[in-house]
Amino acid sequence: MKLEKSLIITIISVFILGVVSTLVYQASTGNNKGNSIKSENVASVSKEVKENENEKNKKMVVDFYNEVFNKHNIDIIPKYVSEDYKQHNPFVADGRKAFMDFFKEDFVKNPNSSAEIKRVVAEGDTVALHVHSRTNSQDKGVAIVDIFRIKDGKIVEHWDVIQEIPSEAANDNTMF
Repeated sequence: MKLEKSLIITIISVFILGVVSTLVYQASTGNNKGNSIKSENVASVSKEVKENENEKNKKMVVDFYNEVFNKHNIDIIPKYVSEDYKQHNPFVADGRKAFMDFFKEDFVKNPNSSAEIKRVVAEGDTVALHVHSRTNSQDKGVAIVDIFRIKDGKIVEHWDVIQEIPSEAANDNTMF
């Protein structure tokens, strides 16, 4: 019985060694009759994965922005923002709680504020929004570019640039 078990293990080991040797030989000589993994296939899969990540991150940031800046839903922030959120806006402190406190107060002062997202751009862990933000419907508003860094499905870092919309412009172009 022991001899049979040892023989079976030896046969299986030789078979596995043969398969591995064949694969190594084919890979090293290119003699695999078209069954190789082609670099263009790998690139295509990588591109698809990257595009899916970009779309997922864009959707998450747009959902966050609409919930917070249009619906003024402060309670939803923990779903989207990490606790150790890093803020680069000099008027808002770091951390999710500081972010929530800042906008809770801002929405009390500006209950009719809204934000219209004009453009969304994503690359890897970074999502940028071009936004027309207003404190009320009569306000000309400001143009904002918000940049968010995403990690593990949450916003972990934020930068913004805010520019007032002037009464008169030197050209006929809009800011959007």
